[in-house]
Parts: sequence; structure tokens; C-alpha cells
Amino acid sequence: MKKWKWVIVLLLILLAGGYLTGYYLHHEWNSQNKTNKHEALQEVKPVEQLKDHYDVIVVGTDPEGIAAAVSASRNGLQTLLIENKPRNLLGGLVTLGWLNSIDMNWDKTKDKVKANGVYEHDYFNKGIFKEWYERVGGHSFNVTNAANAFYELVEKEPNIDLFMTADSVEPIVIKKEGASDKVTGLKVRLKDGSEKTVEASSVIDATQDADIAAASGVEFTVGREDLGDKHSRMAVTSVFRIKNMDSGVLKKMFERLDASEDPATGGMNGQTAWGYNEEMQKYKPVNYKRTAVRGLNIGIQDGDTALINAMYVFNVDGLSKSSKEEAIEIARQEAPHIVAYLKKVVPEFKNIEFDDVAPELYVRETRHMVGLYRLNIIDLLENRDQWDRIAFGSYPVDIQRISPSDYGSVVLQPLKYAVPFRSLVPKKVDGILVVGRSASYDSLPHGSARVIPVGMAEGEAAGAAAKLIKEKGITYRELAADRSLIEELQRRLNAGGMELQPYKVRPEKFAGHKAYEGLKVAVYIGAVNGGYHNVQIDLDKASMPKRMLNLIKAAQRKYPAAFPADLKTIVPTDDDKLTLNQACSMIEAAAGIKANPQDPAQTLVDKGLLSRQTLDLIQNSSQLTDGDTYMILKDVLKTNLNQEISEKGIDF
Repeated sequence: MKKWKWVIVLLLILLAGGYLTGYYLHHEWNSQNKTNKHEALQEVKPVEQLKDHYDVIVVGTDPEGIAAAVSASRNGLQTLLIENKPRNLLGGLVTLGWLNSIDMNWDKTKDKVKANGVYEHDYFNKGIFKEWYERVGGHSFNVTNAANAFYELVEKEPNIDLFMTADSVEPIVIKKEGASDKVTGLKVRLKDGSEKTVEASSVIDATQDADIAAASGVEFTVGREDLGDKHSRMAVTSVFRIKNMDSGVLKKMFERLDASEDPATGGMNGQTAWGYNEEMQKYKPVNYKRTAVRGLNIGIQDGDTALINAMYVFNVDGLSKSSKEEAIEIARQEAPHIVAYLKKVVPEFKNIEFDDVAPELYVRETRHMVGLYRLNIIDLLENRDQWDRIAFGSYPVDIQRISPSDYGSVVLQPLKYAVPFRSLVPKKVDGILVVGRSASYDSLPHGSARVIPVGMAEGEAAGAAAKLIKEKGITYRELAADRSLIEELQRRLNAGGMELQPYKVRPEKFAGHKAYEGLKVAVYIGAVNGGYHNVQIDLDKASMPKRMLNLIKAAQRKYPAAFPADLKTIVPTDDDKLTLNQACSMIEAAAGIKANPQDPAQTLVDKGLLSRQTLDLIQNSSQLTDGDTYMILKDVLKTNLNQEISEKGIDF
């Protein structure tokens, strides 16, 4: 009898333990949401009249513009924050694109710390971003609360005039022969059709697409133009809302996702859940030419609603109003089919209903300014500091899909890199700065630097810089060239809560490889997919003919003069080994060089396109590695690279 009593006691303990474990996990999840309780949306109360002159005008009410305006105001500047789109909320992509979870720049040079009930790494870029981040409860949040938090930052600043009812805005540009063009204010068309001229000592363009800078004559590239690809467009995302997400649905969803063994495939954290990858891979879009889906990112919101970030729309021109309107309509037609599919295949979603799509799209990429310094992918590969650092990044270089048949890539994952102040300053136009995703980045590093925390840090720096140039009576370009004044700018930003100290990061292991210089070239032309944590960068991996052809294709896109031949005429074998003769023959065919089939490598040497030093590094000419092919390509592209490096001032 005693034996059975002990069995019963043990069973009760196990049952209680399971219950308590479940209760603890559920309590932990709920505790993370205490700071995310639904708030009533605060009414935005803009000014009705514009002054004739401000110290600084900030255009755009996305997070970057809010940070810029608040920074300028705190530096004692009379500031106009003006919106050039028909919006009634502050926060843009977050509040009108319904992006309820933001990509963070985690500081993985340090151990994790406990925050909001979970262990996370600390993050780069504090200051004004930190104020907002802590107010909304972290990197996943309720979008209404986020809108209120943005408005509170602006409302409590006595030096900010917020104007939301402009019909259009355009820059006032003074042109003088023998001098740089200078932006001196805005022409604002009002709703009644009248026009108001507003002068300013300087302008900060915080619009998503740098509309004001572009209209001022600032030079830009668009999309992947810098890689020689003028036609590909990164997919946009349309977030949609579902309803009937009651507590029963959340409980079942939590139980399912919490059971996931791999956090990368499913989980819940604060306001956000992610997963259902297998189910979504089987979904067949109705508009299969223009849309696709990925695993669900679910943002728990007000009442019984949730936001779903999972739908791509392809071939959208982010600079065209009509193209974006068409994309929203495509999303509006596709989203109900996605919801119907989820109701059918996911038991916990059987009662959900489609509600609406976000009023704005998540457009990732349009213009890239040509500034005093253009952030390049080697800066990220080598985790470089900059003497004029005003922000830090660490987000993976995430190049999203360009078509339903493409799955994008993660080029590499930096540990820490600095964004220089020079990347906010146009190369040839005075009186204006550009902050946010259209600042001066090449298209590849833009895949990391486009995220909101970096943009808000840039905005904060721009507001402080506006004060400094006014004090000194200089231009932004003069400020960018003065190391002592940049140090003063950094001191002021640090005093305001930023952390902009110099740093050194241990080099990646591959940086000591004999083929590293070749890797840099391959990364620079967009031919490397290093993956998360750079695990796919293996310079000793055996190469293949097909991979060699893809390398040549990437080089041809960027430097067509180096490889003028039609690459369709080059048919690689299906061999799993690439020989030196094969590699050199493919290069010669692409370059239009008549080769000696017995010794194609010698032909390249004779033409100065391949060095003896590179040949000496190749250990096995019957089986080339990826590193070998990168080094060969480095030699072939030497002339093209040297010219570009010289023109752009790149530290290669």
C-alpha cells in the first residue's frame, strides 16, 4: 500500500510541476506585456500657421525625422517638423506601415543581460532612441502606443512647430556661379492652394526616399545600380491585420510555439510571435506573379487583433505613387486568401478573420545618396570604426527577395561597424543633411544600415550638427572636414545619452587567410552569400564550374567592360571540381580573349590579368577552392577596381 501511495504522490508532483512550468512560462510572457497595455490614441495637434523663418527644418515624421527634430529642439534651435505626405500620425513606417517589431543592432561584443523578463544583448545607439524604446517596452510593441510615444517626444519640446497639413513641399535652392548650390528653406503649398515660403539656416531630409534632397539636385543612385543592376527591385512588405485573436487563440499559439526546439523557427517574445514556416511554404498565392509569403511574424495588438508581417509584393517602384497604390491593392486582394488558408491548416486560427492591410507599405530601398563618404560593404566585413562616427550598426546584411523565384540572401553579419557623419552630407550641395535609409550607403551595406535605430541615431546627430554649424557660421561640409569640431559634436551627443566611443573588434578568422584580399573583391561585387554569423564563408571550400560562372556574372554586372562577351555562350560542365584551366578558359571567354587552350593561365599572365603571386598561392590546380577563384578574379578586375577605389576614396 505504501508503494502505491508513493506512486500517487510522485504523479501528483509531476502533474503539479508541469502545471507550474506552464504557468511560469505563461506568466513570463504576460509579464513582458505589462508595458504594452493598449492605450487610447492621442490626438496629434499640429500648429496651424507657419513662421517665416526657423533655425532648422526637418522634413518627414518617420522615426528618423522625430529624432532629428527633438535633437535640434534640445539644442535650442527653433525647429519646424513638417510632413510632406497625407498623414495624421507620427512614426511613419512603424505606425502607418504597422511594423510593430523593429530590427535591432545588438551588441554581441558583450554578454547578455536580463531586460523585460528575458535575457538579451545590450544594443547600440541609445540617446533619443532609448527613450522611445523604453517607453514602448522594447523592440516589439503596440503600434498605437508607439504613435503616442513618438508624439510625446515631440509635444513636450517647446521649440518644435509640428505641421502636418502641407499639400506639398519643395526646396528653395540658391545657385551661384563658382559656388555650391545651397538649400535655404522650403516652399510649402497649403491645403487652400496658397504657397508659403519658409526660410531656414539648414534643412534635414528625413523622408524615406530623400525627396527633398533629390529635388535639390543632390546626386543619388537607385536600388542596385551601383552593382550594375538597374532593374531589380527588392520586394516590399504589406502588413495586414487579423481579428478574433482572443485569449484562447493566444494560449494555443503560445503552447505550440513554445514547444519549438529551434528559436529561429518559432517562438514568442513580448508582443511578437514567429513561426509556422512549414505551413506557409505550402501556401500557393492567388497572384503568384506578384506576391509570395514567408513564415509568420505576428504582432499582438489591441483587443483581439494582431498584425501579420509575412506578405511580399514584387516589382514595386518605391518612387512611384501609382505603383505603391497598386501594390496595396494587390495586397488587399491577396491577404484574405492567406487568412482563409491559415483558418484551414492551423487549428488555433480556425476562427480568425481578415480585417485590413496597412495604409503604407514597407519599402526597403529606393535612393542611395552620393555623400562625402559612401558606406561600403568592406566597412562591414571588417567591422570598421570611423573617426567621425555618429551611429553603430550590427544588423545582418539582409538582401530581400526580388522575385517569387528568388529567396534573397544574407551577404554577411557584421559584429559592429560605425556610420560616419560624412554619410549624411551631400557631396555637392550645402545646407541639407540626409538621414535614414537613403543616406550615403552602397546598396549592400544599406541591407544592414537601413534599420530604424541607425536612422534615429543619424537624426539625433543631424539635429546636434545643425546647432554646431549655426554657432560656428560654417557649412555641413566644412563641419565634416574638421576633426576637432566633429569631436565636439560627438561630445555633445554622448552627453545626451549616445555612446560613441572608439572601439576595436577582433578580426574574423577568414581575415588571416591567404585568399582574404580576393574575398574582399567577391564581397564587394555582390558575389558572396556569407549567411548569418558568416558561417558560409569558407575560402577552402572546393569550387565548381557553375559557381565560377556565377562569380563572373556578378563581375560582369558591375564591370561590363571587363567581360563584354555574351555569357550565355559559356556552358559550364556539371563537374563537382573546377580546374585552373577551366577557370581561366571561362574568364577568357567572358573577356573576349583568344586563349591558348593548352595553357589558358599563361595567356592571362601574358596579358597582365593574372599574377604569378596568385598562381603560386594555388595549391591544387586540379581542384580550385573558392578562395582561389576570388584571387584570380581580383587580378582580372585590378584595373577596374583601382579606378573605382581612387574615384570614391575607398579604403580597400
